[in-house]
Amino acid sequence: MKIAIFGAGSIGVYIGGSLLASGAEAVLVGRARMRQQIAREGLLLTDLAGLRMQLAAADVPYAESAAALADADLILVTVKSADTPAAATEIAAHAKPSALIISLQNGVGNADTLRQALPGRTILGGMVPFNVAQMAGSRFHRATGGELAIEASPELRAWTTVFRAAHLPLQESQDFPSIQWGKLLLNLNNSVNALSDLPLKAELSQRAYRRCLALLIEEALLLLREAGIRPAKIARVRPQLLPTLLRLPDALFKRLAATMLKIDPEARSSMWEDLHGGRRTEVDYLNGAIVRLAESFGRDAPANRRITALIHGAEGLAPRPLSGEALYRTLQAGS
Repeated sequence: MKIAIFGAGSIGVYIGGSLLASGAEAVLVGRARMRQQIAREGLLLTDLAGLRMQLAAADVPYAESAAALADADLILVTVKSADTPAAATEIAAHAKPSALIISLQNGVGNADTLRQALPGRTILGGMVPFNVAQMAGSRFHRATGGELAIEASPELRAWTTVFRAAHLPLQESQDFPSIQWGKLLLNLNNSVNALSDLPLKAELSQRAYRRCLALLIEEALLLLREAGIRPAKIARVRPQLLPTLLRLPDALFKRLAATMLKIDPEARSSMWEDLHGGRRTEVDYLNGAIVRLAESFGRDAPANRRITALIHGAEGLAPRPLSGEALYRTLQAGS
């Protein structure tokens, strides 16, 4: 019962480290930079509830080669969405056909990409609702709440106890596409957060930035309704009510949406981390997914199209924060 975490970024390291700390047999597969960091400092995993798990470097099996997938019974794919086809190629080359594969990636199409490239294998979609922030001292902090959601399958029965022991209980879903679209609506904030250059809590505490997110979500909801897609409720509020809630004045929002602001003060989006790290972002698989949905109807999604372009324009450059007011004006003029 060996687990391989294929893509040792923030999410992959937190999930893999949690499994290892609970006694599961697991290996992280990722880049040299992360291997070197763990070799120097080990791992410290924490969360909002006060959970604290320390792992010495020697207790964290880590490989840079996908050959480490060879004896895995479960493969958790946590690579960036753009790297999914390459990950499928490596899985085909190294993993045994009987291995269960779960995509724990952002966006809505990664599991299908894996299925097309890996016919005959068991592949499930998964959704990680929480944010993981990398902090000093090789600390990976689960900065928001929520539990892992996985496409329902009998194949999960062998693994539920393992994940529960790692404080990562699995919630099975019979309508997984609605879960993915519900999560994607919330992930539209990743680009807003990246352009604000603020921690998530500080950004969401400002009405000007929330109005930007409300505009992006409202645009997406109109297209989802036209496509006959009902996004699931991932936050405490139904997706259809999110734009109204986000546009409330700050004092009222903080009172009515306290759970949305239950975030570590230092937590930021993964897109912010990618921009500051000089890495390619996943904007094409988040806001860009809304743009492609619009194009499938011969329509436009101007606000999501515009913020996608802004993120691409910021990739590889020194960050230049946008105020909420300036970003909102730009998004409104984006048609």
